[in-house]
Amino acid sequence: MSASPPPPADAVIALKSALGPSGWTEDAAEIAPWLTEWRNRWNGHTPLMLKPATTAEVARAVEICARYSVAIVPQGGDTGLVGGQIPYGEVLLSTRRLRTVRDVTPLDDAMTVEAGVTLLEAQQLAARADRFFPLSLAAEGTATIGGVISTNAGGTAVIRYGVMRDLVLGLEAVMPDGQVFNGLKRLRKDNTGYDLKQLLIGAEGTLGVITAATLKLFPIMRSRATAVVGLADPHAAIQLLARAKSETGGGVEAFELMKRVGVDFALKHIPGVREPLDSVQPWYALIELTSGEPGAAEAGMERILSAAFEADLITDAAIAQNETQARDFWKLREEQSAAQKPEGGGWKHDVSVPVSRIADFLDEATAAVERFEPGARVSAFGHVGDGNMHYDVLCPPGADLKAFLGRWEAGSEVVHDIVARYEGSISAEHGLGRLKTEEARRYKSPLEIATMQAIRTAIDPQRIMNPAVLF
Repeated sequence: MSASPPPPADAVIALKSALGPSGWTEDAAEIAPWLTEWRNRWNGHTPLMLKPATTAEVARAVEICARYSVAIVPQGGDTGLVGGQIPYGEVLLSTRRLRTVRDVTPLDDAMTVEAGVTLLEAQQLAARADRFFPLSLAAEGTATIGGVISTNAGGTAVIRYGVMRDLVLGLEAVMPDGQVFNGLKRLRKDNTGYDLKQLLIGAEGTLGVITAATLKLFPIMRSRATAVVGLADPHAAIQLLARAKSETGGGVEAFELMKRVGVDFALKHIPGVREPLDSVQPWYALIELTSGEPGAAEAGMERILSAAFEADLITDAAIAQNETQARDFWKLREEQSAAQKPEGGGWKHDVSVPVSRIADFLDEATAAVERFEPGARVSAFGHVGDGNMHYDVLCPPGADLKAFLGRWEAGSEVVHDIVARYEGSISAEHGLGRLKTEEARRYKSPLEIATMQAIRTAIDPQRIMNPAVLF
């Protein structure tokens, strides 16, 4: 792993002076938890962690780094899964102390919060204003608003509300020269040229440091129904999804797919997880419907499942009778990744294909993987409602784990080539980071790469912002 050169002593002195005693640390014990990502694939190092508490402090720090050509890795809650938040010699700039709630305006269905506010806290702020902020993912208690914007996170409600890119009205960010982009607006319409905030969303910290955002809020749905159903195969899931969307007129908020092997892992390794149905099924779908009309979601779920039984699309089903049962269903889905860790390493794939092709992709990719790596266990799960599958290939039982992981790159090429033929993406919601930046060159056109490079050079000519990530 190539590393950035250490910052000059004068730069370190200037940064410490600008941020004051509470705004930086060289304490190895304090820094250590922020140098490793959740899967333990990346273990980085940094000479200095910056901890600015205001946008002005971020701006001073970035201006000093620009003046001395010091590379920076911005970091939020360190929940990323592709290594883009891990420094290798760069100064680590944490945004976790940017905690101010600047504004909540229910009449505008908007709120403005700083980058260090967690996703869960943003959801709670919206709820206190009788509004709903829809982005939800397993790491929401730790993931920060700045981080999920920088990576354009997706989550479980994309089918109805869109990805993070669709939930941001305005941004404030410190650009690579230390200037502050003041783009915090509550407008739904602003047709005055390039939308600069959209460049920053999903840029993985390569074009600046996001310090605050104005987020879209929505009405709270007055009825919600959650169910788990058993299916023979993913083809049935796609047909069931289409029926549910037609029946509810857009009321499907989540439609998640899980393979039985992943359910087995969760039952084996995650305390409190229980069998979702009375019978064992090859595949499961978790469905959540919402409506602004009391009782409508529950009635709609019963109609959909009754019709699905009659059409032989599902073989078993359970509707949550209370919030506790609904949380249990969601726990089974949300712990799919954690349940894999005790089973040994795996090749992780965060991919998307058109919804209509998901079942075909799963059939073809699994057959190809099993030819390439006999005995490998495929655990596929994810947001089938928006075409995003987490397609993970685990080491065969008893096999040499180190040798298996050494074939990750070649195995991923097998999977990703199929994704490309289905006109999909090799990174649906996690970003490219250190994991996929080079691999993405295989699938991006020369025009796309050149355009992205031109944008980056124009905004960050010294390439000091997260230099190892993206093109």
